[in-house]
Amino acid sequence: MTLSVVAVQRTIDAEPAGVFDLLADPAKHAVIDGSGSVREVTSSAPRLALGATFGASMRIGLPYRVTNTVVEFEEDRQIAWRHFTGHRWRYVLTPVDGGTLVREEWDASRLSWPVQLVLKLMGFPERNRRGMEETLRRLEAALDGRAGPIRPTA
Repeated sequence: MTLSVVAVQRTIDAEPAGVFDLLADPAKHAVIDGSGSVREVTSSAPRLALGATFGASMRIGLPYRVTNTVVEFEEDRQIAWRHFTGHRWRYVLTPVDGGTLVREEWDASRLSWPVQLVLKLMGFPERNRRGMEETLRRLEAALDGRAGPIRPTA
């Protein structure tokens, strides 16, 4: 039993550089997070880079904190981070007619089967898929100026 990779994608009317700049700004993660779990980035450089770490205040049921490390980084094309469990959140950007195809992935392929089983029992990966779809909607709104007062979901 594996969860492997959950992915959603959306074409956004913006250049890859603009999309990437928003994703590489950890202070914006709580604004665009569609899962409602990211509350606040508590420590980070102003812009992420390969090897950078950033702390986040989170909540899934109960509040907790994580430290993420950027493990993949290709300017304007791809960025991914992971925390102690080893799964990765990845964004892959592809220029297309009409903007940028943004693919968000939750990659659990590196997790042991017992951890994957626990996550499955908690409602993942479907829970992630729904949150990722909302994240891409929020990302698009933030890029086209419609974001207004978007706040983390409850």
